Amino acid sequence: MNLSDSRTAGQPAAGAAARGMAASHASARPLARLSAAEAVFNALREDIESGLVAVGSKLSSEATLSQQYGVSRSVIREALRSCTALGLTVTKTGKGTFVVANKVANDLTLGQYSARDLTEARPHIEVPAAGLAAERRTDEELETLRHIVAAMATETDPESWVALDSSFHAAIARASGNKVFASVVADIRDALAHQSETLNMVADRQHASDVEHQQILAAIEAGSAEDARAAMAHHLHAVGVALDSILNK
Repeated sequence: MNLSDSRTAGQPAAGAAARGMAASHASARPLARLSAAEAVFNALREDIESGLVAVGSKLSSEATLSQQYGVSRSVIREALRSCTALGLTVTKTGKGTFVVANKVANDLTLGQYSARDLTEARPHIEVPAAGLAAERRTDEELETLRHIVAAMATETDPESWVALDSSFHAAIARASGNKVFASVVADIRDALAHQSETLNMVADRQHASDVEHQQILAAIEAGSAEDARAAMAHHLHAVGVALDSILNK
């Protein structure tokens, strides 16, 4: 089976059958409206959680999975990163990706930080940063934020959207005029990208995030520190709820 490398796969999932394994229940599930990466991720996750791919097993190489699913290696890497973030797999440099659990971990691994780390820290950093950005942002910084939000609203490539998402949060921190906030957000930027990627794939957060970002931008644009803080707090709360839904599924 081949999956389109575009935003919509539009074909039935084959689960393990795509790798030559029997998974009739997966082959009956439609993948319409899913990206290719989501389709691959869902198939891999189902195979692992159902036991079709046993704990301790080594997954096929990126090149092999790419050929079997008919997608690019970047799509395979995106799907594998989400499997790792959920605690289902571990990738060992030079050795490959191995299944280490058949159920989602109690916390997500997002680069060098965990989801819990980010959930606890971000409100203390990004909420006040948004308020300061509303008061201190320059015309140039405001235009940068407008450009990012507009680009996100029309972006159909998941990887590009994730990059824009982390850019948006980093730009707000810079616009705050506080070098500590800017430095901290820059430091966690990679983890934020991993988090966005996983939430979009598992919890379908992209559209909701677009709306929330527009609300944050509107408050910063209006120069309302109170509204900017409230909008950012709302956004981070929604992210936390989505993370809880994944961990408690």
